Amino acid sequence: MKIGIIVAMDKELRLLLPLLEGHTTETVNGISIHRGTLGCHSLAVVKCGIGKVNAAIGALTLIEATAPQLVINTGVAGGTGIGARCGDVVAGARVAYHDVWCGPGTNPGEADGCPLFFTPPAPVLGLPALDGVRKGLIASGDIFISKKSEVDTILAMYPDAIAVDMESAPLAQTCFKRGVDFLSVRVVSDTPGSSDDNVGQYENFWERAPHETFGIVTRLLAELH
Repeated sequence: MKIGIIVAMDKELRLLLPLLEGHTTETVNGISIHRGTLGCHSLAVVKCGIGKVNAAIGALTLIEATAPQLVINTGVAGGTGIGARCGDVVAGARVAYHDVWCGPGTNPGEADGCPLFFTPPAPVLGLPALDGVRKGLIASGDIFISKKSEVDTILAMYPDAIAVDMESAPLAQTCFKRGVDFLSVRVVSDTPGSSDDNVGQYENFWERAPHETFGIVTRLLAELH
């Protein structure tokens, strides 16, 4: 199977790249694409920057250069306090924007020409590797969420949102537009408003997060066929 992996952290790259057999690297659109094989899979791994534009450019570059059948995104997310706590791994059973509105006659959160919610294939979401993972709605926007009032605004829009990030929805939209399956797996790094130092909580968690996502991804790859 041809699989693309989009990571958020250099440490994730450093854990994944030694697993690639026949590892090669090319640069496209300023993005390093790492190719190789792992078991029965042909893998392409990239690190995209923070935010919606970086995510879309990274996903489109990966898709056009390597034609994956499935794109997996890993990284960290903020928790909303609904169903997931700091340290939990979450998978986007649905992914949506919390900062998009295209005007009268459209639904808040709905990008032009797209569904309100992007969803992964049910067989992928049902793999045993994700049995212990919290599955739910991940909401994305171009802002680092650090205040309870910001979480409350998102929950007013999506009462069942379990996590927030800055890349899952644009990655999902790009994959949707190109007909590629997508799954987002994130580790909850902080819960905005639950700590006096939410930003510090988030920054400290980056030491641990790569190992959490690495374990999930390697188990997923072993189960995908």
